[in-house]
Amino acid sequence: MSTVSPQPDTKAMAESKAAMTRVDQIKARLPMIGDFLRQQGALIALVIVVAFSFIRYDNFNTITIISILNFNAQFGLIALGMTFVIMTGGIDLSVGGIAALASVVAALNSSHGFFYALAMAVIAGTIVGMVNGIIVAWMRIPPFIATLATLYIVRGIALRMINDAASINLDQKSDFVTIGGTTVGDGFLNPPLPFTIPLLLVAFIIGILVLRYTRFGRYVLAIGGNPEAAQLMGLPVKRTLFLVYTLSGALSGLVGVLLAINLNGGSATEGNGWELIAIAAVVVGGTLLTGGIGSVFGTLVGTLLLGTIVEILQLENNYMLDHGGQAFLNFFWQNVIRGVFLLIVVLLQSRLQQQRARRST
Repeated sequence: MSTVSPQPDTKAMAESKAAMTRVDQIKARLPMIGDFLRQQGALIALVIVVAFSFIRYDNFNTITIISILNFNAQFGLIALGMTFVIMTGGIDLSVGGIAALASVVAALNSSHGFFYALAMAVIAGTIVGMVNGIIVAWMRIPPFIATLATLYIVRGIALRMINDAASINLDQKSDFVTIGGTTVGDGFLNPPLPFTIPLLLVAFIIGILVLRYTRFGRYVLAIGGNPEAAQLMGLPVKRTLFLVYTLSGALSGLVGVLLAINLNGGSATEGNGWELIAIAAVVVGGTLLTGGIGSVFGTLVGTLLLGTIVEILQLENNYMLDHGGQAFLNFFWQNVIRGVFLLIVVLLQSRLQQQRARRST
């Protein structure tokens, strides 16, 4: 008596195979998702912080966002130059002093018109950046020491230019105030944007294109990754270092003009600690302090994230007062929170760097 073996359920087998295929696809994508979260962690944090602010604070609106962008434009421009410097494995501690010097230069030349004063301020910043580049690239002085010395020098020069006074006013007949109040989008944006916001965005777009699509950008990353190997490959290491410090100085000079607009004059004592704010924005944005890895877009996100956190700390105090509580986030605790946040980011970066080193071995 013959028996008939049962036919396999081909449909069930196909469904099981398809399910296993989907599981395998998900497992294969998990490392990609992890890499994305690590690379865009600052952007994700920024989205979360902004969404939280819209939900919690009634007065967090478009005007508040424009205010954050406008106020942090000067820090963003300095951080943009700092990004290229740090990607080479260097540091520029003179940026705050250069901005102060440029604001004084702009104020002293304000009687000749805004654009003449703008040019002179940027030229002053560029010259200081060139000096930094020469000292670092050709004299081989460590960037930390070289730019720290330059910081003290330029502040002394700025004070001497205005006879040891703390500040100097713009020429009363100057067009600084008129041009400084220029807005973009009148008639179709409500409210219109201060000109500093489009300036910031255009500068970062150019920075992104330069880093991604030019030889200069590739040289910067190569030098930061391994300067000895870059030298052996015949890359223009000294010239590239010279250019990144020159760029940092020029952008700091431009920030000095914005500072002169905001203060209605030049100040030799402003800009203290700005280099630390810029470094923090660069690090939060994902650029490694050791060089070789960095993101211009990440620096923009880092600048906005830190600026938004500062604004939230102020809004939280107001929120507590409005709801019968007490303001507990004073200036001391705000600095503590920002310091802890930066420390966490640096520790995460260090861990990421160690993981990459293990993968490459």
